[in-house]
Amino acid sequence: MTDNPGFLLYLFGFVLLIGPLVFVHELGHYAAGRWFGIKAEAFSIGFGREIAGFTDKRGTRWKFGWLPLGGYVKFAGDMNPAGQPTPEWLSLPAAERAQTFQAKPLWQRAIVVAAGPVTNFIVAILILGVFAGIYGEAKIPPVAGSIEAGTPAAAAGLKPGDRFVAIGGRPVDSFEDMMRFTSLRAGMPVRIDYVRDGRAASTDAVIGRLVEKDRFGNESSRGYLGVAGTDEVVRTPVAWWQAPLVGFKRTVSLVKTMIDGLGQLVMGRVPVSELGGPLRIAKISGEMLSLGFEQFVIMAALISINLGFINLLPVPVLDGGHLLFYAVEAVRRKPVEPEVMEWAFRGGMIAILALMLLVTFNDLGAFGVWRNLAGLIG
Repeated sequence: MTDNPGFLLYLFGFVLLIGPLVFVHELGHYAAGRWFGIKAEAFSIGFGREIAGFTDKRGTRWKFGWLPLGGYVKFAGDMNPAGQPTPEWLSLPAAERAQTFQAKPLWQRAIVVAAGPVTNFIVAILILGVFAGIYGEAKIPPVAGSIEAGTPAAAAGLKPGDRFVAIGGRPVDSFEDMMRFTSLRAGMPVRIDYVRDGRAASTDAVIGRLVEKDRFGNESSRGYLGVAGTDEVVRTPVAWWQAPLVGFKRTVSLVKTMIDGLGQLVMGRVPVSELGGPLRIAKISGEMLSLGFEQFVIMAALISINLGFINLLPVPVLDGGHLLFYAVEAVRRKPVEPEVMEWAFRGGMIAILALMLLVTFNDLGAFGVWRNLAGLIG
């Protein structure tokens, strides 16, 4: 028996989650553009046909699209997918051209592009900082509370009370460090350094794979050793002036975990079936909302970090792709040729569409669509 929040809560949770996060991302672009005197022609939350909107006194059209899967800011002068000047741009009066995106120096354009992902990180830092200020900073010591029989930890000779020092050559400061490392490395042989009865020791283990289901019926797999932590939780109060720093550290830690996870995915240690898209986000957002507002807000921080991180990947079409070409332009001291940019952006668009098809396939599997179809056919 699994809990099911229902379709309406999935939909409400998704809109409540994605809408504000996309808004603050695009608001970052918009604010940086305004700072540098760039005119914004449109600010859209969602894609497709406009269902509501208004035009402000600066001539910016603020609107909502019918497909709430993203958004965009369209700056004056940004006239093609590659962001290259066109004859139409060159024919503009000088005063109008000065307010366009392409008229600005390279460093200003780079800041405008980077401002969106940076804003997502700032939102996460603020959320995690506020929670740290309210609840303090909790940490479980890196000590084995129990060892499950028949697991890699038992085979490696680990015992309750062992204090872990490092795993796979990486220092361990908390039990969470152990979990983060092992969860991404199923099947990987590792060396574990620990202290037992005041004496340093080490052992080798092969991280196993554990398939789990949560209360909502979501199935996932992760690497595991078979070590459970102790019941001890060290909770340190956090002063309000320290809270932003704690939020920053947590955000950096999560970004490192994402980079680590991406590397493990590329090396094949994390199956592509673990990748999720909008449908799975909608499902999880509804589930987190059913668990309470605090759980939902924490998830919003995690998704905000994901949005910032993904948008900084050096893939044409994404913000990181633009920044990559700006870096090349800075080195060459001239823009990349329009033809090269156009082909790169076409390739980037194909890659993004292929990824969307993959994650949608995975999402439908998470909803049990393929299993039900197989049952009907069988």
